Amino acid sequence: MSTLIGICLGDVTGIGPEVTLKALAAESQQEDARFLLIGDVEHAHLLNRRLGLNLQLEDYGRGGAPGKIAIANPLSESLSPELVEGSPAAARAAVSWLEDGARRCLSREVDALVTAPVNKEAIVRAGVPFVGQTEMLSLLAGTERTVMMLLGHDDRGRWLRVALATTHLPLKLVSENLTRSKVELAIELASKACQDLGLSRARVAVCGLNPHAGEGGLMGTEEQTTIGPAVLATQRRQLDVVGPLSADALFYHAFKGDYDAVVAMYHDQGLVPLKMIGFDSGVNWTLGLPFIRTSPDHGTAYDIAGQGKADPSSMSAAIRLAKQLANKTRH
Repeated sequence: MSTLIGICLGDVTGIGPEVTLKALAAESQQEDARFLLIGDVEHAHLLNRRLGLNLQLEDYGRGGAPGKIAIANPLSESLSPELVEGSPAAARAAVSWLEDGARRCLSREVDALVTAPVNKEAIVRAGVPFVGQTEMLSLLAGTERTVMMLLGHDDRGRWLRVALATTHLPLKLVSENLTRSKVELAIELASKACQDLGLSRARVAVCGLNPHAGEGGLMGTEEQTTIGPAVLATQRRQLDVVGPLSADALFYHAFKGDYDAVVAMYHDQGLVPLKMIGFDSGVNWTLGLPFIRTSPDHGTAYDIAGQGKADPSSMSAAIRLAKQLANKTRH
């Protein structure tokens, strides 16, 4: 039986369903996977017709659907087709689909999970406690040892792979939330990710937190008290890791290919350079979960939703990475 990739459709008032169906129009031509969409059935059929994609979407029966693309909705009622952007109903539905996708992964019903964008602000306004999809999936899987990795490439095939020691935090809270164990975990999982990708080496470079990596304590001490000891500990475990290095120069050398992955200390430190070179190709990969999870590296883009002009490149890249990792795991 071919690999089954689950795809949560995300916020239906955003571009998630559109980029998913567009990506599947290309990816489903390959013979190496089947797909289970988790979302609103009527909305998906309507969008399929509106976009003129002519995808064969089959209802997902108890025994599974024989076709290439099936769709299932764990909710008992369909969403209204007239929802406005950021609708509470759409936000709550997106969370339910995410929970359902995680359950199917944990039960081994699907081999990997791809998640379309949701909107954190809309979810919180709808009364659901929510930090992010990565954090919710970690909670559902019963693990705190997860790391967000973003990876993408430019039009010449030059890659950046960035693991984050901290994720969705205000900048003023990064220092007090940065711990040696978090940095060690990010290094460890970044190294393993390189191996899972089949790279010939796993050379990891670690950013400092402060400008010029603290300049020996003159511009901050986190490099000496937290980051440096984490690097040393992982070196003692025979991991190929260097740092802490000044982030402004580090990313230049990583882009040249001197390093296979970078560990950044906070969200924008890692994502600004990544999106600069791979905005359309970027993929979010959650390391450390007991199942494979990827997602496109963009948001709901309410400003262009429903106009048929959303670019599916990042979703296509997320689906391809999920397939690659799932096929490797199965074989």
